[in-house]
Amino acid sequence: MLVVVGPVIVLTLAAAWWYRASNRRARRRPDWSYSGQVELVVWAVPAMVVILLAGVGWIGAHDLDPARKLASKAAPLDIEIVSLDWKWLFIYRGERIATVDRLVVPVGTPLDLSLTSATVMNAFFVPQLGSQIYTMPGMITHLNLMADREGDYPGLSANFSGNGFSDMRFIVHAVPEAEFRRWLARVRTQGDALDDAAWARLGTDPADRPPSFRSVAPDFFEHIVQDTVHRGSAPAKPI
Repeated sequence: MLVVVGPVIVLTLAAAWWYRASNRRARRRPDWSYSGQVELVVWAVPAMVVILLAGVGWIGAHDLDPARKLASKAAPLDIEIVSLDWKWLFIYRGERIATVDRLVVPVGTPLDLSLTSATVMNAFFVPQLGSQIYTMPGMITHLNLMADREGDYPGLSANFSGNGFSDMRFIVHAVPEAEFRRWLARVRTQGDALDDAAWARLGTDPADRPPSFRSVAPDFFEHIVQDTVHRGSAPAKPI
């Protein structure tokens, strides 16, 4: 803004000094009303400021678009995320497994996340990895993240969604590819299957937090979005 404000202040002081009563060299033109050069300067400077800011905003908005694919040599890992009351469900689409409040991912692999809510509107946020994005019932939002270094990255619910929302926390474990494959093999041999019965317990019991599910029914995420999965009688959540 100083590009506009600075010259205006300087020119105001310069005009007041030049056209002072004691300056006989100042040429006064009381009938003067238009100058193309003055109009060009007056409108060109603000126009350039607007063009510059608009360009920065346009480029930045597209670079930071949550749905924008991340450049990487590794194939993206498709993960479907469901926000429930009190907890988060992570479904590994290609691997047909699921976890609760714990997301294990390989380092340097783009995460192609599809998100929805099984109850009220919520917000998924891993501050150290990237953008926050909302989850809404009956809708799918998309987010692309990637962990460049090994470590544990805390995630949270960033939207007030009722009693207990502040405890809706999870951990993203970024591990080497070999360790991630060993973890997948362990998960496939333990835990229950994620079916209608398991879903009903998961959605109604705040204490039911199984670490993982060894298998997931086909298109389970789509059924959640379309609300065609039996959830049981969930207690009303205070807002």
